[in-house]
Amino acid sequence: MSDSLVTIREVSGHVGQSVRIGAWLQRKRSSGKIAFLQLRDGTGFIQGVVAKTEVSEDTWEQAGKLTQESSLYVTGLVKEEPRSPSGYELVVEGIEIIQVTQDYPITPKEHGVDFLMDHRHLWLRSPKQRAVLTIRAEIKRAVNEYFDTNGFTQVDPPILTPTSAEGTTNLFHTKYFDEDAYLTQSGQLYMEAAAMALGKVYSFGPTFRAEKSKTRRHLIEFWMIEPEMAFVDLEQSLRIQEQFVAHVVQSVVQNCRPELTTLERDISKLEAIQAPFPRITYDEAIEFLNQNGFEVPWGEDFGAPHETAIAQAHDRPVFITHYPASIKSFYMKPDPNRPEVVLCADMIAPEGYGEIIGGSQRIDDPELMAQRFEEHKLPLEAYQWYMDLRTYGTVPHSGFGLGLERTVAWICGLEHVRETIAFPRTLYRLYP
Repeated sequence: MSDSLVTIREVSGHVGQSVRIGAWLQRKRSSGKIAFLQLRDGTGFIQGVVAKTEVSEDTWEQAGKLTQESSLYVTGLVKEEPRSPSGYELVVEGIEIIQVTQDYPITPKEHGVDFLMDHRHLWLRSPKQRAVLTIRAEIKRAVNEYFDTNGFTQVDPPILTPTSAEGTTNLFHTKYFDEDAYLTQSGQLYMEAAAMALGKVYSFGPTFRAEKSKTRRHLIEFWMIEPEMAFVDLEQSLRIQEQFVAHVVQSVVQNCRPELTTLERDISKLEAIQAPFPRITYDEAIEFLNQNGFEVPWGEDFGAPHETAIAQAHDRPVFITHYPASIKSFYMKPDPNRPEVVLCADMIAPEGYGEIIGGSQRIDDPELMAQRFEEHKLPLEAYQWYMDLRTYGTVPHSGFGLGLERTVAWICGLEHVRETIAFPRTLYRLYP
């Protein structure tokens, strides 16, 4: 046996061998002559079995001292164990304690949400939270894989901006030396500029909304994936969106089966997420809602109950297209055959998780864009660079934005987005 550490994830390659693992004790039970140590090392979980008659007196004594979240090096023989969730077990030969932990705050009993959020730095160690963060990392890997292998170039837009992408006031203000600046709420406008240079681009980074919202779908700081594509119309964009989302979901199904099992996720519902996705227009959505107990006048946006009702009629994400121009952003292109609606779509996730993608074909006519600036009272001097994109070589182009945390919540089957990111920022929480 070498002195180098083996991770729990790697033990399958060491059956019949003695290995040394750095770990924490998740929990312990003992029958007097045998102790069962539930160990974790960040890569996985394994049971270590300590038999009093087969180890030294010192090793048995060390096992007895271990408490929840104590840290240790453990040496043992790897053997196959079909009854174990991982399929393997460690026959312990030696224990070297690093630290015996006293009074670990998060015990196996039930704790309230506020207590767990105050101890988020420790709550992350639990099997469920580890599973969520592992799936989040796989989603991010799959996002990059899809775009990097489909002709997109990743571009990083600024986080500090002089203006708002959406023309709203929900911005975090800061001073940029002697100027006003804001934390970005979207990289979209900058990505449009990048698309005019590189064709197909995407950004993947943090965004910020100073909305005083307390719903289970909202965070103050969250991550967005924002592709922009030159020479692409709405129809082509929708096909890319459904292929992209299906790729991400199936990557998680393929690569995170143990984590989905830990979360008790119904994997069959995820396996059903295959392109193409169903589509309905805003008009059809209004008709459906009004037939199903909702009174929604034409021209109003949909709330969470409306999106959930529409989603429940489908077993995969559904696109709602052609919303009224009056409730959508200034840069969305009107339908040439019906200017009161725009060439846009929201993708609604199944199972009540709401909108995960918003996208549209962008206005490419410089005169119409100038008109929109007047209608929305946007300062032309702040957006002159954006107008230049229509002045110098304008082309049809489309883009969309996917919210990472809502996507993680849906794929993991979580009730609230606060568990989808390591250290969530919500309306009343900036600690830890």
